[in-house]
Amino acid sequence: MPLVYDELRRVAHNYLQRERVEHTLQSTAVVHEAYLRLVEGAVEFQNREHFFAVASQLMRQILVDYARRHRSLKRDGGYKLALDEALKLPSKEVDLVDLDDALKDLARMDARQGRIVELRFFGGLSIEETAEVLSLSAATVERSWASARAWLYRQMNRNAAS
Repeated sequence: MPLVYDELRRVAHNYLQRERVEHTLQSTAVVHEAYLRLVEGAVEFQNREHFFAVASQLMRQILVDYARRHRSLKRDGGYKLALDEALKLPSKEVDLVDLDDALKDLARMDARQGRIVELRFFGGLSIEETAEVLSLSAATVERSWASARAWLYRQMNRNAAS
């Protein structure tokens, strides 16, 4: 854990920098919660990329769970996440719960694209690292990433309009 702790904190910090100003979750708390869930799961990791793939899933679950709890406490107080860099959306905040729902829809349509978005966005993996984790070529990951971003852009704009 000491070897990857700083990297996990950096990834969590990057997520949380894009959050609403008044959020109370801290990157250290996200990493510690992810660590506890990793220990409970007793997963044997194949390599660094596999570790970050599992950690990214856990961090996504932690952030979405937190957002759902926050939303239930405050009507329409959804947890906001800026997607301008990660998904190349116009600079605006997107409700994390809505994003999670959109990712679930995407994964039902194309599981590979859903996984790529999760690894790239929530896991902070590069195109090459994502390709290695999924045993795909970097070109395939690049194409799927672009397609998934476009689909999410349309889906998130559709949800924002309704």
